Amino acid sequence: MELDFKKYKDGLIPAIVQDAMTKNVLMLGFMNEEAFSKTQSTNLATFYSRSKQRLWTKGEETGNYMEVVSLKEDCDNDTLLVQVNPKGPACHKGPDTCWNEKNISNFGFISYLEDVIQDRKDDPNHEKSYVSSLFRRGINKIAQKVGEEAVEVVIEAKDDDDLAFLNESADLLFHFMVLLQAKGFRMRDVERTLQSRHKFDRNE
Repeated sequence: MELDFKKYKDGLIPAIVQDAMTKNVLMLGFMNEEAFSKTQSTNLATFYSRSKQRLWTKGEETGNYMEVVSLKEDCDNDTLLVQVNPKGPACHKGPDTCWNEKNISNFGFISYLEDVIQDRKDDPNHEKSYVSSLFRRGINKIAQKVGEEAVEVVIEAKDDDDLAFLNESADLLFHFMVLLQAKGFRMRDVERTLQSRHKFDRNE
């Protein structure tokens, strides 16, 4: 990795810090060559403080260290992407990120569907809602639907109709998401369980 520390007059390059798991951007710092070298040698995100005019390792006062998972330069070699496993909030004011956001997994459209399901769960009498009707009928019916859809996925997996397989897979995932919320969980809880089984290796 050859970073261009001479491109800017102060010898600093921007370092974008991202959670290696959630992919959320946590903060922006600046590194000079010495900070970059220390980050590599200690495996802890270390920056150059423009206000204090010295190196500082994130968490050196609070204990909220950031263990480095990977370091990647951009196409111009003048910006660094630092993927980390944070050991606490990134912002010195307390929030998870410097943009006052929660550092939780976001699954895109899946997360949107989870919010819709939550809304239907909160209002089981929602008019003309299939999901509300499932919640009204209880967890046994929801679990039964998951089982039925799982069988359909297995059946379609043995055939060559890819569209039918994907449709049945979508039905299974959707009903599984309903079952999760009926039990008081969401996809991020399943994600945490999977993470607990897997040691995240920075060299993967």
